[in-house]
Amino acid sequence: MAETPKKKDVLQDTDDAARRQAKGLMRLARHGALAVLEPETGHPMSSRVAVVCDLDGTPVMLASSLSGHSAGLAADPRCSLLLGEPGKGDPLAHPRITLLCRARKLERETGEHARLRRRYLARHPKAELYVDFPDFAFYRLEIERASLNGGFGKAFAPTREDLVLPEASWTRLESFEAGAVAHMNEDHADAVKLYAEVLCKAGEGSWRLAGLDPEGLDLQAGDQSARLWFDTPLEHPGDLRAALVDLAGKARATPVTSG
Repeated sequence: MAETPKKKDVLQDTDDAARRQAKGLMRLARHGALAVLEPETGHPMSSRVAVVCDLDGTPVMLASSLSGHSAGLAADPRCSLLLGEPGKGDPLAHPRITLLCRARKLERETGEHARLRRRYLARHPKAELYVDFPDFAFYRLEIERASLNGGFGKAFAPTREDLVLPEASWTRLESFEAGAVAHMNEDHADAVKLYAEVLCKAGEGSWRLAGLDPEGLDLQAGDQSARLWFDTPLEHPGDLRAALVDLAGKARATPVTSG
């Protein structure tokens, strides 16, 4: 009797390069496709949502209680979020990640809500028109596992630990982040511009620092986003200034080439 052929495992081991790629897709995303279960039928229902990452990398969205996906999450918090921008050519050739999550609605008048409101508006400033409406709420999409398609023949199954920073690594930075971001934008706009245009090789624009975390900087210019990674993750808030100065020095020392 012939043996049944074994199913080929297409998944590759999640290495540091895959982790960086996955985190980059998450940190750069300004919107994604959210899928929830429709309460009346149990049928999957997807919609576009605007997102931002919390300090630890967890995606966060703002939604009205009048929306279909809010009703779905109220009945069943399980959901998935697809992130990744298609570029030129075949859209299936570009990296994307699906996050399998459980949504947690945030209570107002908490430090967590204030932090996420600030981080969200830094990436989506037009949302200030409605962010405080009583029917709107923030949701943290707590990651349980993920599926990363890094391009043709590059499939990975990152775990939560691969994508989300441990609490001890970012809580020390939490109280410093808002002040550091404001200081850089107000007093060191030239350095922020260098971070984006020289080190990230992003296009010219009115670049601002949208947020920072132990692993890097999130930069924003209108609808453009860029991510600059630290050479070494920050272990203490006191390391931040030296890291920012070092990055500015590298940018100023980088030869500018004309296209």
